Amino acid sequence: MGAKKKTKAVAKKAPRKAPARRKAAAVQHGHHSPANSNEPHLSARPMWQGQLRLSLVSCPVALFNATSRSSDISFHLLNPETNNRIRMIPTDPDTGPVERADLVKGYEISKNHYVIVTPDELDAVKLETTRTIEIERFVDEKEIDRLYWNAPYYLVPNGKEGVEAYTVIREALAETGRIALGRVVMHTRERLVALEPKGKGIIVYTLRMADEVVQPKDAFDDIPAARPNKEMIDIARRIIEQKEGAFEPAKFEDRYETALRELIRRKEKGEKLVTAEPVQEDNVIDLMAALKNSLKASGKKAR
Repeated sequence: MGAKKKTKAVAKKAPRKAPARRKAAAVQHGHHSPANSNEPHLSARPMWQGQLRLSLVSCPVALFNATSRSSDISFHLLNPETNNRIRMIPTDPDTGPVERADLVKGYEISKNHYVIVTPDELDAVKLETTRTIEIERFVDEKEIDRLYWNAPYYLVPNGKEGVEAYTVIREALAETGRIALGRVVMHTRERLVALEPKGKGIIVYTLRMADEVVQPKDAFDDIPAARPNKEMIDIARRIIEQKEGAFEPAKFEDRYETALRELIRRKEKGEKLVTAEPVQEDNVIDLMAALKNSLKASGKKAR
């Protein structure tokens, strides 16, 4: 008989202790959700740190993402023959694989012609807003078109020494009912930002620049200006009234994400899956009849 194959006992490594300073910061900013929780929580590290400045008043602040995608399902690309995860290797079409550390940044000025830009040259054009949010203007919230609102962030004091100045700016914004506009460099580009008081803190929204927004007239120009049938509008209005309610985001779940999790759970258990039949879409021809039927259906649900 052959020798028995020896197996190694793998000891579980003790979890590494987080540095005291990082742990303290996490507690200060509410990072207390368990790692396996699907509930969004504040990250342990800020995505930007610098100064908030209003005229001659300034204070150290930090920006944290106000949203999280940590519970999203993501898939990896695998080789079906080995089940190994595929590595994306930078490749030169003429010479083959290239080390990522050796790559440089280039801007294409014409077909296959580039201007090479070095890290030192990029540092030379850094703006003051790289480390400072300078408040430049105050506007009414209604003046900012919703098309320009982008991503939200939490702006918090970064240390005890700046709390007083931070709260003064926050209270002044709250009492005047104004939105503060400023600029800051995030993700290698300067962004317009809006600062809004919220409870004990300030929320920062990045705003899209004018050259990023497609104007509505460009999208809607070909839609006829004729007003539809008044009776149809009245029925549609009544359907809207029947479906009115409070904004309760917790009542809306990502049903596709839920279905994906169920699919993965069943695949993990080895269950045999049956492919669903494609959904047949009905072509609505009689708009008036469809509206009336919708009104009846909405009325029954509202009871």
